[in-house]
Amino acid sequence: MKAKILTIEGKEKGTLELPSCFSEKIREDLISKVIESKKTQQPFSPSPIGGKQHSASGKIVHRRHVWKSGYGRGMSRVPRKILSRRGSQFNWVGAEVPQARGGRRAHPPKIISRINTLKINKKEFELALKSALSATADEKMVSKKYLRLADKKISNLPFIVEGKITELKTKDFYSSIKKILGELYEIALKKKTIRTGKGKARGRKYKTNAGILLVVGKNEKLKTKTTDFVSSDNLTVNDLAGGGAGRLAIYTENSIKELAERFKGK
Repeated sequence: MKAKILTIEGKEKGTLELPSCFSEKIREDLISKVIESKKTQQPFSPSPIGGKQHSASGKIVHRRHVWKSGYGRGMSRVPRKILSRRGSQFNWVGAEVPQARGGRRAHPPKIISRINTLKINKKEFELALKSALSATADEKMVSKKYLRLADKKISNLPFIVEGKITELKTKDFYSSIKKILGELYEIALKKKTIRTGKGKARGRKYKTNAGILLVVGKNEKLKTKTTDFVSSDNLTVNDLAGGGAGRLAIYTENSIKELAERFKGK
């Protein structure tokens, strides 16, 4: 399978033999499995010793003839701590239990339940990554992901550009992207919009689209920070298929060669 190499002006420079990973069968089940296993959620809970940091154990003996016993005082068996005493008379107050002042929480969220412990096999992960790469070169998958492209014909997938694109400054970079993508340029832009509904009042006022992904070589780095970019050796399924397989991506010439080396013999 061959693909065109484009210049920063959007003109054809030559052709390149694509690695076999770009013609892999697209396994959406594996892609979704990997994304699920890589999900992260901020774990939160109260302190494990919250409500237990008092000076006494809080346990009161309820037997006769025992020093500091609660027997015969008409007190409920709530754990208590001593505030003060006069002889054998104690000023006890409830402690530690949820209904007591300064006590622990009744059923707080547990940190262990909020940590994602899902795992995935190495071979499955590798197959999912190949599927995600293959989806970026598939017209049907890209059209399926972006509703605005439903009626448009997409050609020249995947987009491969010469390495010079990484040296461009922001204005020139977007000018070059426009020439390369043509009608797809609007999807390449990262846009920030105000969310509809009550989410605006709940700490999520704005939402942004993903925009285009630029896959670069190990020794290449993008000067502009206005778009997502990732090096070929750090490329993951989440980068290529975060919101579903078929993300619009541009690869540099070096990144394609490095991906061929990465999946060589696999």
